[in-house]
Amino acid sequence: MNITITARKTSVKDSFRERVEKKLSKLDRFFDESANAIVTITNERDRETVEVTVQSAGMFFRAEKTTSDRIDSLEAVVDSLFKQIVKNKTKLEKRLRDTAFDPSYHDDVIEDHYKVVKTKKFAVKPMDVEEAILQMNMLEHEFFMFRNVDNGDVNVVYKRKNGDYGLIEPLTD
Repeated sequence: MNITITARKTSVKDSFRERVEKKLSKLDRFFDESANAIVTITNERDRETVEVTVQSAGMFFRAEKTTSDRIDSLEAVVDSLFKQIVKNKTKLEKRLRDTAFDPSYHDDVIEDHYKVVKTKKFAVKPMDVEEAILQMNMLEHEFFMFRNVDNGDVNVVYKRKNGDYGLIEPLTD
């Protein structure tokens, strides 16, 4: 697995880089050599946030944790990623390495079935990003889908945990 470590508002010592590599090596059995892990460490006041995004075979796995200690955050993030993969084992088996799951996981994992309980259809109206955020806030939703007036693509705006907003745009080839 290729690992990229980025630090924001902080620096990263070699000892922590080694710890990141050691911890993420636990996930190597799930992914092939072409997998990419992006690790971002952010320090804000006395809070250390570790975010890990692993991309492999067109799938993304992401976890983020904020604690007072970056090592604790790293431990929690790796545990969370491991649990995500094991929990969704049967759905992921086709995309992960053949040897990723040993037989003991079949007994330990309760398989989830995704169940759509509601389908909603609505007109996707052309608007700019600011208007979409306004609409989302007026509806008190966490996200809002709209057709971007600038490029005609369907986009999604969403509210982030820190109160800022995000925009999801489709990748065009």
